[in-house]
Formats: sequence, C-alpha cells, structure tokens
Amino acid sequence: MSYDETITLTTAQAIIRWLSNQFIEIDGEEMRLCGGGFGIFGHGNVTCLGEALNQFRAELPLYRGQNEQSMGFAAAGYAKQWLRQRFMFCTASAGPGTANLLTAAGLAHANRLPMLMLCGDTFITRLPDPVLQQMENFNDPTFGVNDAFKPVSRYWDRICHPAQIIQSLPAAIATMLDPADCGPAFIGLPQDVQGWTYDYPVKFFERKVHRIRRQSPDADEISEAASALSAAVRPMIIAGGGVQYSRAVEELTAFAEAHNIPVVETIAGRANMLATHPLNVGPIGVTGSNSANALAEKADLILAVGTRLQDFTTGSWTAFAKDAQIVSINAARHDAGKHMSLPVVGDAKLSLRALTGALDYRAPADWVAFAQEERRKWDAYVADNVSYGNRPNSYAQAIGVVNALCDPRDRIVAAAGGLPAEVTANWRTLDIGTVDVEFGFSCMGYEIAGAWGARIAQAEREPSQDTITFCGDGSYMMLNSDIYSSVLSGKKMIVLILDNGGFAVINKLQNNTGNDSFNNLLKDCPTIPVPFAVDFTAHAAAMGAAAEKVSNPTELGDAFKRAKASDKTYVIVMDVDPYQGWTAEGHAWWEVGTPHVTESENVRRAHEEWESSRNKQRRGV
Repeated sequence: MSYDETITLTTAQAIIRWLSNQFIEIDGEEMRLCGGGFGIFGHGNVTCLGEALNQFRAELPLYRGQNEQSMGFAAAGYAKQWLRQRFMFCTASAGPGTANLLTAAGLAHANRLPMLMLCGDTFITRLPDPVLQQMENFNDPTFGVNDAFKPVSRYWDRICHPAQIIQSLPAAIATMLDPADCGPAFIGLPQDVQGWTYDYPVKFFERKVHRIRRQSPDADEISEAASALSAAVRPMIIAGGGVQYSRAVEELTAFAEAHNIPVVETIAGRANMLATHPLNVGPIGVTGSNSANALAEKADLILAVGTRLQDFTTGSWTAFAKDAQIVSINAARHDAGKHMSLPVVGDAKLSLRALTGALDYRAPADWVAFAQEERRKWDAYVADNVSYGNRPNSYAQAIGVVNALCDPRDRIVAAAGGLPAEVTANWRTLDIGTVDVEFGFSCMGYEIAGAWGARIAQAEREPSQDTITFCGDGSYMMLNSDIYSSVLSGKKMIVLILDNGGFAVINKLQNNTGNDSFNNLLKDCPTIPVPFAVDFTAHAAAMGAAAEKVSNPTELGDAFKRAKASDKTYVIVMDVDPYQGWTAEGHAWWEVGTPHVTESENVRRAHEEWESSRNKQRRGV
C-alpha cells in the first residue's frame, strides 16, 4: 500500500473507522479494543457522529442510554469487568448532555479506569454564536462547558481541524492503556468540524493490535525493598485493585506463600484472594475487619501492592504504627512514593517476581499464627452478623443470603451509601475478581448503571453467570433507569433494593458525631409533611423487569433462587432497619470535619471523642 494513498472522510467518519480497527491481545486472543459505546443523541452529535456510528453498528454496537451520567458509570463497570484491557466510549450532545458526564468522568479518573468521551462542542468558526446550549464566557470565547472536563480527564483535546485526529486518537488510546496514567480520555468535537472532510492516509486505518505495557522495576529499588523486608519481624501485604489490573493474582499468592506473609485487601482489592486462603486476613481500613486492622496496628513493614492508599484503606493514616516502614509497588510513580514509602515503580506481576527472586525470607510463625487467629475471630463475627432469627432485617443479612446462594463466578456490585462498607466487611470471596465495590469516587447511582456495563462485558466472556447488584433506596431514586436499559438490551441483572427509608448511613454518621437526625431519613425531613414509601416493585415492573417484595431474609433466599432461574432482569425489594444491624466492628478511625465550636453538648462531646484518635495519625506526604 502506498503511503500516498488517501481516502476522503468526514472527521466523525474517520474517528469511528479508526476506532473500529483497534484491537488488543488478551490471553492469546485478539479482540476489538473498544467494545462499543453508550450514546444519547442531540443536535451536537446526531447528524455527523451519529451518521458515522450507523455505518459501523456491527463492529461498534451502540447502546442507547437513558442518562449520560449513567452511561459513564456503565462504561466504568465495563472497564472494570475487563480489568482495564478494553473500554467503551460515551457520546453526548453539546451542552447539558455532555455536562451530565462530568460525574462519571470523575469516577473513572478516581478509579483509574479507561473511558473515551466523544462529545459535541460549539462551532469552531463561531459564525452562528451564540448557539443553543452554549455556555458563553465573556472574556474567553474558547472557554466552554467541555473545559470543565480537564480536571477529570487523563487526556483532553478539542478537535479544531480534521487532521488533528491523526495525532489525538493514538494519544488518547495510549493514555487509556497506560498502567501508570490510565483514566478517561475526553475529545471535544465541534459540530462543524465533525462534518468537515480531509484526505486521510489510508494507512492510518490499518488494523492495529495493542498490548498493555509492563514496566520492569528498577533493580536498585528491588534491592532496597528486599533489604527492608528481610529485616521485618511483623510484615504484612496490602493487596489493592492494581493486583487484578496487572493480572498478578497468582504472583501475589505465590509471593505471600513463599515468604509466609499475611495479606489484607483494600476495597478495590476485594477478591484478590479467596476468603478461605490461610494467609487472607480480611479487608483493611475504615470499612474493614478487626483482623486486618489488628494486624496493621502491629506490623513493622507494610508491602503495599497496587493501591493508592486512600483514607478508607489507611484509616486516614491512623491504621499503622507511626514507625512502620511502607514499601509500595505501583506502576504509577505518584502512588508508589506516598507517605515516605520505599517506592518500587513497576508492574505488580514483574515486581513481585523480581522481589521474591531477591528475597530469602519467611515471616515468623508466631506472627502468622496471630494473624490467622484474628481472622478466625472475624469469621465468627461475620457468621453471626449475617445470621437472622429474631433480629431486624439488615444489609448484612441480605449479603449473607446472596453469598450462600450465588455462583462463585457471579459478579457482585455495590457503591456509595452503607452497602460498600457492608459488602466489604461481610462478603466472603468465592472466586477471584468477582467483586466490584465502587468506593473510589463513592458515586451513588453507580450500582445499577455500573452493573449494566459489567453485565455487557460479562456476557462477552461468561454469559452463563449473573451480575448481582446491591442498591439502597436512596441510590435507586438517584439513578435507576438502566433497569430499563438492561431490559431493552437483554442484559439480565439481579437487583436487590434494600429500603431503609432514606440516606440511612449518612444519618448514622450524623448521629455518631452528636448531631440530631435531619434531612437524611425521609421521616426526619421538615419539608416532607407526610413521608411516602415508593412502590419499588411496581416501578421496576413498569420498566419491564420481573419484581417482587419480600419480608425477611428467608423469603429473600427463595426470591433469589427465582431470580437466578429467570431469563430477564429481576428486582427484589426488602425493607431493612435504618438503625440496627449495621456492622459494628472492624472500623478504623476516619477523619471527618466536626464543629470545633457548637451550642450542642452532644456535638461537643462527639468532637472531642472523634479528635482523641488523631494522635495516632502518621505525618507524611
């Protein structure tokens, strides 16, 4: 093929043609890098980008969204299920359609997830300005709504000429596939530029097979880490989400077994190890376990693998001894150096292999025995916590019912509110990589939309398995329309709606800091004279799902079996107590802002009690 051969295409046509020819090799199999997209059309993307997408509807299936924010959540759920090896695009119109994607971009950015946003923009010529939905900036005509995505995008561009995509598209893909810089990419597409033509080199559209880079660790950093580990008396490993994204679960397990080091998991790292593994001590941190947090308090060395060490993991940096040494393995330099860690900048799989090769060490048997005894105590607590009898209905009970009846390879999804903490603490991992607790950006509304995206991905590899999502009534009311999306697309989900009458977990925080209940539970809202209970079963049924309400965990188990047997999206509703049944143990300290001056004696006492743990906080950067 001659390098001079060209083809005349619009900008939009060239973007979609190029995207359809990007592939990735996964486990020896080549498949399209982009699994398709989620779209809502408006005047900013329907005429040109819509025309281009219609031509490639078989190669890049377009799922019709109901809300742009939920489209972004679905794209994030898809990327997580594929371990960041594949992504979906989202296309939205200019103005509010695109602005609705901002929260989803924040979620993808915080969680380091690839997502491509192809969004309408105002006319580059400015000849018709101001136009419908244009946000005018009087002092900078180049500044608009799409510029708001710069803080929440790893890559951002506005295409001002058709030729620019020859540079911009490969750069966006490179960013989304970079383990150290992974995250959302935003490309603004002015409405006139979308339809402009250019003579593109035919070679630009040749099939391209991508492979995700694995960065080898520096030999000196491995040597320094090995020296630190060799001197440890009470070491532990924190396994984060990066372990799964690196496909390093086997290496993590082998490393822990070879050196007899106990392992704790972050929220994103849940399902790095089976619950029954003798070195798995449980989840760590604010929503963790007594076992993992007891270990963290005594550890003299923490090997952090693939974790960004956010405050829910570190207990706002009170979970560890102040003099404990942290060694951090991470592909991202920014994460590897946090809190004066000894950094090992590199891929988790390669770094663990290199570190075990440099290490002749096994942790003392009494340290491991202590960890395992703490885990036995925690297991006994969880077994009691999820049990039911003469107790009010709780999140934990519902989690226990599903845990006992689901298939080991079913996908479990939760986000925001009280359920991430309850799932993290009480779920016993049945198989590797089966849990998605979105607590990086803590987005209410991710539960159903993210599960829909996960189900689309799951159907591509494990179609016989179910995607099961736990959703509170508050999150359901915030974003539920992808029940309808799942029905329309034939992507079955099982949705458990656990109704506690409002935003109960924030009410709990409000009460725990000495404040009176206010504006969280429906009954505590002064502007609601008569609280009204939503008929969630009728609402879900109106969107085409099968739905039923149960009264207790026993009935929930029977309904869950019916949901498993169903061939379409199934919604189960159960009321839970807003005050009782919360997991009461396993919590590390968490820094929240409490009033330093107040007229309330309860708030003052709670502030003093809360601040009493601050002396345990590590100082660092």
